[in-house]
Amino acid sequence: MVYNEITKILFTNEQIQKKVAQIGAQITNDYRGQKPLMVCTLKGAVTFFADLVRQIDTDVEFDFVAASSYGNGTVSSGELRVSKDLSSNPRGRVVILVEDIIDTGRTLSHLKENLLYRGAKEVKICAFLNKPSRRVVDVEVDYCGFVIPDEFIVGYGLDYAERYRNLDYIGVIDTNCLKD
Repeated sequence: MVYNEITKILFTNEQIQKKVAQIGAQITNDYRGQKPLMVCTLKGAVTFFADLVRQIDTDVEFDFVAASSYGNGTVSSGELRVSKDLSSNPRGRVVILVEDIIDTGRTLSHLKENLLYRGAKEVKICAFLNKPSRRVVDVEVDYCGFVIPDEFIVGYGLDYAERYRNLDYIGVIDTNCLKD
C-alpha cells in the first residue's frame, strides 16, 4: 500500500524482521531458564510484540497495558492517560516493557516507576525505535531496534490518528499533507 504523504521508507520489512530476530536472541540469552513478564504497550507496539515474542526461545508470560500521551496529534501532550492496566501482578517478577517508539520518555518512565512501586524485581525496556533527540525524561533502553532522527513516522504498528498501522514497513510522513 502506498500513500502520497509518506515521503520515504525508513526501514523495509526485511530490515525490521532481521532486527526483531536480533532482539529476540538477546532476550533469549539474557533470560534463558527464567519466565519474564513481557508487557506490550498498546496499541502501537502490538505488531512488534507479536513478532518479537515468537523470536524468544525461553518461557515468557504476556500482559498488556494501554497508555498514551499523543491522542490524535503528532506531538506528545505531556499528559499520560492509562486506559488499560496489567492483569498480572508484577510483584517479584522480571518485567520487560515492550514499546514501539520512545520519544519524550514520559510514558515509559511513568510505567517503569509504577511497576517498580508495585514490587517488580526489575523492569527492562525494549523499544523498537528510539528517538533520543526528543527526550525530556531520561529513560534507559535495555533492548533497542533502531535509533531514528526527529521525523514523524508511521507503519509497523505506528500510526497517525489510527491510520497506517498495517504497513509492513516504517515510513516518514509529511505532516503538512495530513488532513484532520
